[in-house]
Amino acid sequence: MDIDKLFKVPKLPPGNKRKMPDNPTPEMLKKMKLDVPATIPNRDVSSGEVGDAATVRKARRVTIEDEDEEDVDTSFAPGGDADYFAEEDDEGRFFGGGLTSEQKQILSIFESAEGDGGQEDPEEVSITSVRRTLLRFERAANKNQDQRSKYPDDPSKFIDSEADLDSALKSLLPLAQTPVLAYPELVRSGSIALLIGLLSHENADIVIDVVEVIHELTDEDVGNEGEDEEEQEESQTALRALIEALLANSILELLVDNLSRLNEAEESDRQGVFHILGVFENVLGFNPDLSTLLVSKTKMMSWLLDRIQSKKHDENRGYAAELLSILLQNDVANRLEFGQRDGVETILKVLSQFRRRDPVDADETEFMENLFDALCSALSEPDIKEFFVKSEGVELMVLMMKEKLQSKSRSIKTLDYALSGGTDICKTFVEALGLKTLFAALMGKSSKKQKSNTAPVASEDTSHILGIVSSLLSNLPSESPDRIRLLTKFVENDYEKVDKLLEIRESASGRLKVADAEIAQEKKDMLATGETVGPEEEDLWYLRRLDGGLFTLQTVDYILAWILMEDDGIRAHLTHMLERRSQSIKDIVTTLRIFHENVDGDAPDRPASSDQAPERGLSQKEILQNLITFLEGC
Repeated sequence: MDIDKLFKVPKLPPGNKRKMPDNPTPEMLKKMKLDVPATIPNRDVSSGEVGDAATVRKARRVTIEDEDEEDVDTSFAPGGDADYFAEEDDEGRFFGGGLTSEQKQILSIFESAEGDGGQEDPEEVSITSVRRTLLRFERAANKNQDQRSKYPDDPSKFIDSEADLDSALKSLLPLAQTPVLAYPELVRSGSIALLIGLLSHENADIVIDVVEVIHELTDEDVGNEGEDEEEQEESQTALRALIEALLANSILELLVDNLSRLNEAEESDRQGVFHILGVFENVLGFNPDLSTLLVSKTKMMSWLLDRIQSKKHDENRGYAAELLSILLQNDVANRLEFGQRDGVETILKVLSQFRRRDPVDADETEFMENLFDALCSALSEPDIKEFFVKSEGVELMVLMMKEKLQSKSRSIKTLDYALSGGTDICKTFVEALGLKTLFAALMGKSSKKQKSNTAPVASEDTSHILGIVSSLLSNLPSESPDRIRLLTKFVENDYEKVDKLLEIRESASGRLKVADAEIAQEKKDMLATGETVGPEEEDLWYLRRLDGGLFTLQTVDYILAWILMEDDGIRAHLTHMLERRSQSIKDIVTTLRIFHENVDGDAPDRPASSDQAPERGLSQKEILQNLITFLEGC
């Protein structure tokens, strides 16, 4: 066996830190010669570890000439390692690394060079070091500005100051580790204004550095590493002061302006855009109310709508969709602005690509889901529903419902949001032949290849399908052809849809019984310990009951009440099927009463379609009361 081949190693071990030429020349090594200061930590002199200072300096000095200090026969050593035998102990055990002295010397130089650029340990940061860092940054920024003003046409005059400014900016990153100490000083010193001013710097690389610093400083996890709640609260207070200072210096407007300035074809610029979007997410996560300011004071909405239309999917395109979803989540003004800028048309155009295909990976799946979420949020506004109808959004969602793709579930959810509270849009849905596809999904006839986990009967899709049926019954005019087509669906095939509704009802009732038993035990335990059950606890328990099956049960019984009131054949069949389950119409009335008691009756909801409904449209509470009155008379 050839021992040399067994222990043979590359000239340099592979690593990710730095890359250098494969074979450094002696002249290069001489230029990189490193001197270590003579002063070293105190040690036990009696142990013989440390000699006089001169000996220490000689031992610690690394030069290319040190190679020949001692003649060693390396002919037998694997790889010609001069230190191979020196690194064995008295018993011959091997401690060598298999590297030649030249390789060890090169690695030593690299490691030392790495150490020169290190930052202070956050635990050792003091107010003095923070001020020193900020002073260094201020001097670097002022010097660069001064030299650029003096020599605007001669980059060689200010290139060094630009490099110093880049280094000074990077030295601000560790301040995020000590927000309680650093942020107040950052605000007090005026460095915030200087930092934001650099967003207008002529060098895009400096702008990207500034964005990275702001992104790091505003991270929502800043200071949350500590276990003490008081420390976390102090960190949040410091972060709030920092964000307020940033806003006072027009941070949002300047960042949006730089979005159009950066060229995402370049990797560094693409990272810069990513960090800008990250700053917006951090700021909105800290204060969601700022979403209105971001949209009204900048061109952010237009940029996001343009960005999601990119043909090539990448990380920033997905981030833009996520940020758009956040902006539309709880802000009416932003939704209206979204509609005015043809946002509905834009999103439908982008979503249409998923009509025939699934997303290629998890990132594109998240992108698609964020667009559907943004559209659902916007559809809470009546104006957006009008844009949705004009842009043929109903027809597109119906087509997506027919396909066995991931977009099917999202299209059902979108239609549930769209059809609530609008007569015209419900008519459009029926005219687009949506009833056939809707009831096929309800009966589970097209779910064999559905790419989703196995779900119970009352799955999320089923809940949204029930919501669509509920909206159709509430909005389609009485005796209209569209309403008759809807009721016919419940009659055909020997009332199979009614039987399906009863199956869903039974499943929801079973889940609700489990939730009610848990709540009853909790209430019993509270009373046993002398605790009082107040309105807050009752509200929380009601929400748990909704999640535990009550919501599905209420929706099903609402639908059953409508159809048995409208068709005698359905009423007879339904009464018979309930009796077989030892139930009656009174059980439906009980559910609707609970529904009625917990519905807000102030604002009008969906216009009713019964003969008793006035033209102005009834509120949800009034509709429920009319249904209860009719069922009690049966």
